[in-house]
Amino acid sequence: MTRLSLDHLTVTDTTPSQLAETAAEAGCSGICLFLRPMDVLPRMPDFALIGDTPERRATRAAMAANGVTLDLVYPFTLAGRTNVVDFEPALETSAWLGARTANILCYERDPASRLEKIAERAELAKTYAIGLSIEFYPPSRLASLGDAFAAIEALGRRDVGVTLDLLHLVRSGGMSGPQLRLADPRIRIAQISDGPETMPADRIEWEAGVQRQLPGQGAFDIAGFADALAAEVPISVEVPQEAAIAAGVPVLERARRAIDATRRALATRLGERPDGQA
Repeated sequence: MTRLSLDHLTVTDTTPSQLAETAAEAGCSGICLFLRPMDVLPRMPDFALIGDTPERRATRAAMAANGVTLDLVYPFTLAGRTNVVDFEPALETSAWLGARTANILCYERDPASRLEKIAERAELAKTYAIGLSIEFYPPSRLASLGDAFAAIEALGRRDVGVTLDLLHLVRSGGMSGPQLRLADPRIRIAQISDGPETMPADRIEWEAGVQRQLPGQGAFDIAGFADALAAEVPISVEVPQEAAIAAGVPVLERARRAIDATRRALATRLGERPDGQA
């Protein structure tokens, strides 16, 4: 059975400890976690995870009690005024919770400075036994899968990989060419959702963070995407569901809808059945 992680964006209105509990109840063995609330995610509750806090302890306890691992941590954003050392408290908490991969988004305009900051960030993360994973994203300065691979090649580091979000791949035009590079060993984790074939440029950020379609509801070639991945790449279910939140659908039901839809969409992978049985 394909190992699935529940992304925080799928149940944005949960604290980290609630996310761990929800993931286990919905049948996921991993989570992808926001270390702090963000203004761009108003549904996310206020919580304090960084440092020795009650929520941090509750989150590790919930993960341990439910056999849930921390597969990816957010947000680590590199921009023009970023001071990389400011990430250290978040990295310390990430390591304490058992994370091994930190997601980065790059908005630094200057190419040389961008690479320098990624390298600095990688060196800092290395002290906590954490690797980096570049999330290419059309509104960012690393907008495509090719951009992410080029940055890694320029860095010459083996501890920097790629977060492969199917939505971003489609919106950057990456699904129109050969799929062979999707099996590249530098891909650390894949994220699955669905959507229409096209989206107006001014709605891409809204779609990414607020409202995506459940796997099987849109036009994405999810089966083709999954079949092109290396078999060992973990898959995260990342489906923001603002409409369902507004409609009052409970957290666990929203999580189960997303997980069940993902398993149905992945049913051809390794001969799995839609109910998750091998």
